[in-house]
Amino acid sequence: MLASVHIADLGPRRALPLIIKGPSAIKASGLRNAEIGLAAPLGGKPRPKPHPGRVVLVTMWDDENALDRFVAEAPIARAMAAGWHARLQPLRVWGSWPGIPDDLPRARSVESNGPVAVLTLGRLRIRRAVPFIRATTRAEARVVEAPGCIWATGLARPPLVSTFSLWESADAARDYAFSPGAHDDAIAQGRAEPFHKREAFARFRPYAAEGHLDGRNPLSKAMVASL
Repeated sequence: MLASVHIADLGPRRALPLIIKGPSAIKASGLRNAEIGLAAPLGGKPRPKPHPGRVVLVTMWDDENALDRFVAEAPIARAMAAGWHARLQPLRVWGSWPGIPDDLPRARSVESNGPVAVLTLGRLRIRRAVPFIRATTRAEARVVEAPGCIWATGLARPPLVSTFSLWESADAARDYAFSPGAHDDAIAQGRAEPFHKREAFARFRPYAAEGHLDGRNPLSKAMVASL
């Protein structure tokens, strides 16, 4: 199994139909699961405004060949080809999500060299929306300035709420997530009374990245080549 994340600035007229259709419209051989949403900047604002026209597509695949065919042939992949995408090898997961194997390691520390990607996925319980926003706002206020954070974004297509972040190392990602503070507090609140009907927190090793966002590749060629 592998995952991929595709991010592209399509503009509102092209983005909104894709968001309205949702992941059920994405069909491909070897596709385990897909999630799609509008990007929203992280930074601690209680009501972050979605990035106009920036689409984030998260996909889970049986194998590399299935992803290759999707990138080459699928209309949505071709529409997003001018943006940025990364291929990800799973390292660990807490929780469960369609398409992510249940037998992945669950330990906080997993051996990995080079940068890592972190994906959080949740199906929000509407009655827990306000506590969730309060808890995550405090956590997000720290993420963009956290040591070792390369780049991060939120994405949403309610009730789906998600974040995707890139880190210089597994240690940097773990330290942000579990050191005492706002994010660790949010985890504790969510476990005491779950925010989501279903959730997963997954860590990946990015082994390929192409394209650009805002004029650059968040994972430089040198970083990817070092893996």
